[in-house]
Amino acid sequence: MQPDKNPSVSPGRLKLYGAIGAGVLGVVVVTGIISRSKGDADLKQWTDAQAIPSVAVALPGTKPLNATLDLPGRLEAYSRAPIYARVSGYLKSWNADIGAQVSAGQKLAEIEAPDLDQQLLQARADLMNSQAAAKLSAATLARRKTLQASNFVSQQEIDERSADLASKEAQVRAQQANVERLEALANYKNVTAPFDGVVTERNTDVGALINGGTGSGAAMFVVSDVKKLRLYVNVPQSYLPGIRMGSKATVTVPEYAGRTFPATVEASAQSVDISSGTTRMQLAIENPNKELRPGAFANVKITLTRDAQPLSIPSSALIFNASGLRVATVSAGDKILFKAVTIARDLGREIEIATGLSPDDRIILSPPDGIADGDEVRIAGAGKDGMPRTSSNSNTKTE
Repeated sequence: MQPDKNPSVSPGRLKLYGAIGAGVLGVVVVTGIISRSKGDADLKQWTDAQAIPSVAVALPGTKPLNATLDLPGRLEAYSRAPIYARVSGYLKSWNADIGAQVSAGQKLAEIEAPDLDQQLLQARADLMNSQAAAKLSAATLARRKTLQASNFVSQQEIDERSADLASKEAQVRAQQANVERLEALANYKNVTAPFDGVVTERNTDVGALINGGTGSGAAMFVVSDVKKLRLYVNVPQSYLPGIRMGSKATVTVPEYAGRTFPATVEASAQSVDISSGTTRMQLAIENPNKELRPGAFANVKITLTRDAQPLSIPSSALIFNASGLRVATVSAGDKILFKAVTIARDLGREIEIATGLSPDDRIILSPPDGIADGDEVRIAGAGKDGMPRTSSNSNTKTE
């Protein structure tokens, strides 16, 4: 009898196989559940991370203590005198044209004034008449006093003669003053230079009618002292604290490319113009060779003096809203911290801060909308220490 080629599996072995299969299936299911839970956690963590805004930060920049300020200005003669006539008449002659170098007291022109000459002759005649009347009154008083000793003249007559003499002497003094006045006016027929300088204008010619004493219309001559010049500039209000009397400056003009001329701040208007927000300042420039000319355009570079090194930030970092002017900074825990600031100077792309920031504040360069105090942020491009790698605009020079 042959043995059976397909023996049957015992029930115990079938149970073992079933248990193994169920275990493997359980492991697969548990592994899937764990993997999915970890994926969900990673997704939530990534989503939460993306909800934290990323910001670029920088440290406030610093400006040099002795920065410079460039401004346009106009040159003017240090001394300039429009010369008008004091007497009326006709111009007899002139002796100095434009560009002529003149000295103090030098004759520039002569005026022919026949009316004044006749007034002077009449005044002298009136003076002589008054002097003669006073002389006669004095002689009469002397004779009356002699007769008074013999009781031929009363004291009343003596008093009357004394009063008459005093009146005549007063008339003499008045006529003498009138003569001196007209003689002084006659001296003004010669128009002279008030100081050493150059004739920069001549607005008259021989035969022209001269109206004296008005001070209106075009001046006969203009004399300017150009050995020293004034330069007037309008300084914005925010720069005023950095400019002091005696501050040094350099001046350039288009006709002398590459050359500079030293200047010194010597006066300030001490008031701010309400329409322009600027203060007018005056600088003095020595011009011994007369290379610079009054009325010319010039550029001036003024050295600014500062008591403390200012901090500057990009203008994009400023926030202005109902809470005022503020800057968003990042605290040590990467949290938003707003700081109120005041502006020292607005330089356009940069803002100099007067108060509110310290050199180690991490300022947000472009604050996103909707951020609030205490919000968490991520710093873009931060080093291991969490600090920005570069400052915003350190050690730049004011232009």
